[in-house]
Amino acid sequence: MSEQPTRAAAGTGQADQYVLTLSCPDKQGIVHAVSSYLFMTGCNIEDSQQFGDHDTGLFFMRVHFSAESPVTVDKLRASFAAIGDSFQMDWQINRADEKMRILIMVSKFGHCLNDLLFRARIGALPVEIAGVVSNHPDFAELVASYNIPFHHIPVTKETKPEAEARLLEIVREEQVELVVLARYMQVLSDDLCKQLSGRIINIHHSFLPSFKGAKPYHQAHARGVKLIGATAHYVTADLDEGPIIEQEVERVGHELTPEQLVAVGRDVECQALARAVKWHAERRILLNGRRTVVFA
Repeated sequence: MSEQPTRAAAGTGQADQYVLTLSCPDKQGIVHAVSSYLFMTGCNIEDSQQFGDHDTGLFFMRVHFSAESPVTVDKLRASFAAIGDSFQMDWQINRADEKMRILIMVSKFGHCLNDLLFRARIGALPVEIAGVVSNHPDFAELVASYNIPFHHIPVTKETKPEAEARLLEIVREEQVELVVLARYMQVLSDDLCKQLSGRIINIHHSFLPSFKGAKPYHQAHARGVKLIGATAHYVTADLDEGPIIEQEVERVGHELTPEQLVAVGRDVECQALARAVKWHAERRILLNGRRTVVFA
C-alpha cells in the first residue's frame, strides 16, 4: 500500500497551476516521495487522486498543484526526473491552464462535431481546436463559422496512404496533442494507430457486436432494445476494441420509432465523447493495459 498524501505549504502570491500524472509498479514510498518533492520545491497540493491496481501491480496518481515563480514547468520536469527514474515511473508534468490542441475528424454525421465546436467556444471544454479534417466537404461552412481551419482530405482505397500522411502532417504542423474521431467513418491503418497511440479517441454506438453494419438503430428497434448506449474509447489497431474511457446509456421504450432511437443515440454519443475529450484534456486518464484509469 502507498501512503496517503500530505498537503504542502501554501504560498502567498499568484500561483501557477500544474498537473502531475504518473504510473509505475506499486511499492511503498511513492506518495511520500511525490508529496515531499512538491513540498521541497515550494509547491502546494490542491488535489490528489491515486489508485493501486492489484490485478496489474501498477500504481496510478494525478496531482493538481500550484507553485509561484521562479518555479516553471521546465524546472519541475528537470528536477522530478530523478524521482521518476527511481520508481520506474511513466510520468508527465503539464501546465493546468494551457488548453490542449485537438484535431477533430468527421464524415457525414455532424452531431458530435457540432457539439464539440459549441462546447469549446463557450469554455465547457479546455481545448483549442486546431482544425477539422473530413473526407467530405459537407461541414466546411459550419467549421468556417467558428473561424477554424477545415481540411477536406478525400479517402479512397488507392489514396489512403497519402491521406493519412497528410493527416500526420497537419498533426505535426499544428502541434496537435489529441485527435478526436467525431463519427469519422474510415478505418485507420495499423501504422497510423501506432503512431498516434493514446492520442486518438473514437465514439460509436454500443450495440456492437449484436447489431453490425448498416442502420444499427433500425436493427435494434426490430429487436425491441430497451437501452441506447454509446462508448468513447482510445483507438487501437483492433477496430472498436481500444481501452474504454466513458460510456453513456439512455432507457427507451417500445413507443419510439427507429428515427427517434437515432435521435437518442446522437445525444448519448455527444455526451460520452464530450466527457472523454474533457477528461483527456484535463489529463485525468491513464492507460492501464487494455483498460483506463479515469480520475474524474
